[in-house]
Amino acid sequence: MAAYAVILRDDHILLSRLAKRLTSKELWTLPGGGLEHGEDPRDAVVREVHEETGLHVVIDETARVYSYHQRNTWRQGRRADAHALRIVYDGWVPLDSPEPHVVEVDGSTMEAAWQPVAGVLDGSVPVVNLVTEVLAEHRPFQLQRVAAYALVVRYGAAGQEVLLTRNSSRGPHPGWWTLPGGGIDHGEEARAALVREETGLDCTPGEVLDVGSTHFEGTAPSGRREDFHALQVVFDATVSAGEPVVVEVDGTTDHAAWVPVSALGDEPYRIRDVVRSALAARERRLK
Repeated sequence: MAAYAVILRDDHILLSRLAKRLTSKELWTLPGGGLEHGEDPRDAVVREVHEETGLHVVIDETARVYSYHQRNTWRQGRRADAHALRIVYDGWVPLDSPEPHVVEVDGSTMEAAWQPVAGVLDGSVPVVNLVTEVLAEHRPFQLQRVAAYALVVRYGAAGQEVLLTRNSSRGPHPGWWTLPGGGIDHGEEARAALVREETGLDCTPGEVLDVGSTHFEGTAPSGRREDFHALQVVFDATVSAGEPVVVEVDGTTDHAAWVPVSALGDEPYRIRDVVRSALAARERRLK
């Protein structure tokens, strides 16, 4: 009985290379290993991943179980009819984790590395059958998020300006600009969520301008691979006087500013589609 984790980041998978005492050939497997007597498999996979990669893994609530039967094999110096049950969890590690490295001394693995998924699938990265079995069935975690955003427009020295925030390195699109706002907590009123987020200015939401939708697959700030669907409720809004500042520390936003509409789309103001669609909705309403 053993527990493993499938840990994906962008187009790479975290794998452990089997030690030479187990195989003379290069052969990679999922990080993980056997359960100790009385050990919960969730504890076992966290322990094993750290021993084999030096990384601290977070695992999902559910797992798949794979059965492997070898009727004629060698175990501990004798021939055996072996049956293995492998419990495989989805896992993820923080984006700022160090490079993987083996911690355990004289263990079953000798190296840890992020390997290209394409190389695993085309055979250029040699792996045990478990890895390809898991990848054939693996689907990223599906997350649907409803968020509220504000379209705030003013007229300044540079003409028409719009209040925007910039995604930090922890955000889904680092360096890109979007509308101020964010996710609506469970049970929270949408306008209350908008007032709570994100620029240090007091916000007064008006009417709903637009409802957008975006869908993509990528690595979340937590490090988890996600199939992400966002519903974006955009309000016409006003804010108090003053210059915007980012209040949240180490969040998904690293800068807030009034940006001339004439500069949108050019460096350094690459913008998300929700900005364009919101401005277009506002123009239609003003006609």
